[in-house]
Amino acid sequence: MVAYVARRFLQALPVLFGVTFVVFLLLYVTPGDPVELYMGQAGTVSPEEIARIRQEFGLDRPFLEQYGRFLWGVVRGDLGRSIIHRRPVAELIAERIPATMELSLFAALIALLVAIPVGVIAAVRRYSLLDSVGTLLSLVGVSMPGFWLGLILIILFSVTLRVLPVAGRMTYGTGLDPRTGFLLLDAVLQGNGRAALDVLRHLAMPALAMSAGMMAMTMRITRSSLLETIRQDYVRTARAKGVPEPRVILRHALRNALLPVVTAVALNLGALLGGNMVVETVFAWPGLGQRVVDAVKTRDFPLVQGCVLVYALTYVVLNLVADLSYAFLNPRISHGKEG
Repeated sequence: MVAYVARRFLQALPVLFGVTFVVFLLLYVTPGDPVELYMGQAGTVSPEEIARIRQEFGLDRPFLEQYGRFLWGVVRGDLGRSIIHRRPVAELIAERIPATMELSLFAALIALLVAIPVGVIAAVRRYSLLDSVGTLLSLVGVSMPGFWLGLILIILFSVTLRVLPVAGRMTYGTGLDPRTGFLLLDAVLQGNGRAALDVLRHLAMPALAMSAGMMAMTMRITRSSLLETIRQDYVRTARAKGVPEPRVILRHALRNALLPVVTAVALNLGALLGGNMVVETVFAWPGLGQRVVDAVKTRDFPLVQGCVLVYALTYVVLNLVADLSYAFLNPRISHGKEG
């Protein structure tokens, strides 16, 4: 298993290198000077001052040298300093990661709690009314952009019904002392039920907007995979031996049907963590996605590059978790007997 994990990590290194190189190149060739944008906020500045700041951040050096300095910094654990905030990029990212992770994990939890049971029932009761309704809703969920669904939810629950807050993570004055950065966890650990309810109310709409696509895709994959699995000989054998139908489905068929579901969940969770920028902007959620949007607007190269590296690393780690899940669900994979 150790060799299996090490091999997967080595295979991921070219992916990380390629992603950072492409993003660095795109930022380099994009018109505009981030130093001029930043210094323009301070009024009239001399060309000498602009040249000094460009030299401070290494923006006056050739492209390959800038990229090499960035890679060397990453190896040493240094993501550089933000041009706009004048603070270490790692600190700026660390401030926003808890908010993004809390929102993404809550959205994934909603998606899985709905998608897998509905997919299983739809497969067991094929062509039933529930199957037809689930298939229709999954098509709608895949088709709806997250920002559009977010706006609809705001209009319905915040503007019309006025039952959910429109933005932010928590209402001021709940008495919560944020310690871990995960407000729901802090509220539970401190026994503050009022704050926990308030955090859940703020999480509800952005999490639902983010989870719709993952929910729809996971449900469809669960249904189709389980339909294929329940036709296998070992499932028919279990039924012939008199094994109760729920046990046949949940213990024998579902475990093998979960292999493609695990892949879909890992990729979708990576998409939730890395593609939450628009939803976070719609709901003014102070997460990493909103920080990336602001950094792109101001052309803050070090901050954008650091965030992209975090997103790429997230995808790599989640794919590794999916691979390890394969090995757990089917041990022959880790020994190279399948795939």
